[in-house]
Amino acid sequence: MAGKGAAVASRVLGRGGGTSLPGMVARRVDPTILASLVAAQNIPVVAVTGSNGKTTTARFTAALIRAAGYPVDHNRAGANLVQGVTSLAVGAADLRGRTPRRVMVIEIDEGALPLLVEELKPSAVLVTDLFRDQLDRYGEIYAVADAFEAVARGLGSDCALCVNADDPIVAGLGAGHAGRRVTFGLDLDHDTDRITRAADTIRCPRCRADLVYDHVYLSHMGAWHCPSCGLARPAVDVAVTALEVDGLDATRFHVRTPVGDLDISVPQSGVHIAYDAAAAIAISIGLGVPLEHAAAALATVGPAFGRLERIVAGDRRIVLGFAKNPTSFNTTLRALATEGLPRQLLVAASNTLVDGEDFAWLWDVDFEAAAPNVERVTVSGLRADELANRLKYAGVDPARMTVVRDRPAALDAALAGIEPGGTLTVLAGYTPTIELREEMRKRGWVGPYWEV
Repeated sequence: MAGKGAAVASRVLGRGGGTSLPGMVARRVDPTILASLVAAQNIPVVAVTGSNGKTTTARFTAALIRAAGYPVDHNRAGANLVQGVTSLAVGAADLRGRTPRRVMVIEIDEGALPLLVEELKPSAVLVTDLFRDQLDRYGEIYAVADAFEAVARGLGSDCALCVNADDPIVAGLGAGHAGRRVTFGLDLDHDTDRITRAADTIRCPRCRADLVYDHVYLSHMGAWHCPSCGLARPAVDVAVTALEVDGLDATRFHVRTPVGDLDISVPQSGVHIAYDAAAAIAISIGLGVPLEHAAAALATVGPAFGRLERIVAGDRRIVLGFAKNPTSFNTTLRALATEGLPRQLLVAASNTLVDGEDFAWLWDVDFEAAAPNVERVTVSGLRADELANRLKYAGVDPARMTVVRDRPAALDAALAGIEPGGTLTVLAGYTPTIELREEMRKRGWVGPYWEV
């Protein structure tokens, strides 16, 4: 009741959508509330974690499960820390603490995974991938991998484990898992990316020798093997065998699964979208969820807030791209490049606790590839100075850059140079994305982010 009251207060006072505060309040009253509402009542849970792609994969998964006829609760706003997940459970339960029999599809932050798996007792756990992300919070990727492996070892035989076969570290997680284990990935006969300085796992997880790639699909993910010890990518159960990206409008692909092939078209852009959809299909395979309506279900799932979200701002247009680490930045830039973007750019970075305080990773973002197309840049955020310096070294003429640290003022300055019918591309970290989108909401251009 305290948690539900906090949710109402948060919305009435305009302080948010009640996606985190209710869980914080409820856990203060009863630290065991999440386990009581979920695991103790045998509520089926799908846990989605990893560095990138969690939000989109969870959205695809929820759509597939609903299409198969099962009701779903889902933390669709991306509140994936302990308090956010608890808020989802509190919102789903009635005032007597009884949780309806629905599938909970839950995106979970990497750092929160060990605690939440213990409290939720999920029916399926999926790991999307593993990249450097917020080193001050997580440490290096091998520390995160060790935590994932400990979680995988603790899963019961009734829990399905789904892993990305194309990611060398993730592919081997839970190799001895007693329950069902489903792999997913791409199985194309050509490269869709190349190994760059942003690639994180290019050495064998067993012997540390350099890996050899037959094909590179996204950063360090691809068809890999170790010439030293013989470790190789495992067989791919759910495989994307053909792929076409149509600008920012759609991604079309063919998927091979153990229960038949699928032709999918999703109204989102990028190679990473094919990975996310394959991951969601792998969860369905792991749980035994029918896929007869999978293509129709995935065709309805548009971008989550900030994931190349297209916004009408009066007589101008905005493409809003959330990017939080080198790989997410590079993936977003590649998708934008299919339509010759960005030209007019607003880019913002901050170093709050939730964004990560270390910005050395900016030097691994391939701004150099985007720089020739950029006509004008507005730079904002708490680390606008460092970001402007990075863009200068990437080849953006400082004369074309304007530093405006305040986010609403930066939005005004960026839009001032856009002709009617023109497009402003916004690339921002987590906190600046929320701030800029909230300003757009106040101007009537979008609804609250938790409703997207």
